Amino acid sequence: MSGRSGALAVPGACARHGERGDKPLIDLFLLSVVFLFLAGCALALQRLAQPAGLPGVTEPQKTPVLGGHEPGTHAWQRYHVRFYSMTLLFIAFEMEMMFMYPWAVVYVAEGVKAIMEMGMFLAILSIGIIYGWREGIFRWQ
Repeated sequence: MSGRSGALAVPGACARHGERGDKPLIDLFLLSVVFLFLAGCALALQRLAQPAGLPGVTEPQKTPVLGGHEPGTHAWQRYHVRFYSMTLLFIAFEMEMMFMYPWAVVYVAEGVKAIMEMGMFLAILSIGIIYGWREGIFRWQ
């Protein structure tokens, strides 16, 4: 029995009026104040890090440089379609190697089942490589 006589225990009742409704707003306000304080500190540090009296970035410093010379083509130029097929082939080999390393760990625990799964995986990749070979991906012209 509680020490207070006649007190009714009501679930969700608070000792102070409005405590439950104000808490999320206070938390949000405090979070906003902390965020604004940190953003202000970041801006102040950025201003302090800039040397005083030195000019900003000049126009020649903004141009891209390729080995000390002006680039001959734009950075967003189109690439020949043969590079895409080589990229897909490279990704196929990379995926094969990415799955081979953890497979070595699984092989110890699973045994023959792991060998069968890796055999199917390598067969599918081999079909892709044979198809690319037939289409002439390996002939560089």
